[in-house]
Amino acid sequence: MESDWKVYLPEFVYGGIDGSITTFAVVAGAAGANLDSKIVIILGFANLIADGFSMSVGSYLSHKSEKHNWEKLHKLEWKEVNENPEEGIEEIKLIYRKKGFTGPLLENIVRQITSDKKIWVDTMMKEELEMLPNVKSPVSIGVTTFFSFFAIGLIPLLFYVWDMIRPLPFSTFHGSAFLTLAAFCAIGFLKGYVTETSKMRSVVETLFLGTIAAALAYFVGNILEIVFD
Repeated sequence: MESDWKVYLPEFVYGGIDGSITTFAVVAGAAGANLDSKIVIILGFANLIADGFSMSVGSYLSHKSEKHNWEKLHKLEWKEVNENPEEGIEEIKLIYRKKGFTGPLLENIVRQITSDKKIWVDTMMKEELEMLPNVKSPVSIGVTTFFSFFAIGLIPLLFYVWDMIRPLPFSTFHGSAFLTLAAFCAIGFLKGYVTETSKMRSVVETLFLGTIAAALAYFVGNILEIVFD
């Protein structure tokens, strides 16, 4: 059985991707507009709290609704098994006939499955409705999403906070860009692990999307700064 933290790794990854990309876009837009570091910090933290909370609430409500729907359909399947078993048996038979089973083998499979109501209902949920129980807690999903969004999204702001405390001898934006690129690589690698696809491709994809978002934000900020100057 997977460790608890591995179960929630997808939420951590996608929350981290969203947090790092959106926060660095804020930083890039502010840099393009030549805004003061204090404003960058204010906008960045406002994004971390507001967008992170919004994303976590959305994840919580989505998974809660999904879980509620599964429980409702699960009860309906139990009701059918208890009140109308003949129809349920025919449904199991139809499912396995479509899989290519016939004759005595089909009858044995149907008899075996319908001899245990729990297995029967679980089979109907999986094979007929294509639904599996979600072991994840909606609350834990929401908390994981917010934590990841905030923790990874904080990375583009670190040099700005540091510069406020103790001035840096180099450009805060360039330092932020370097750290953020490293974060993109790390979170992209984890994305490849979660999706079981090429980790290198996932890293490149995350870098590409993050860079495009930051570039768009930078040029928009730069154009607006020129317009309103």
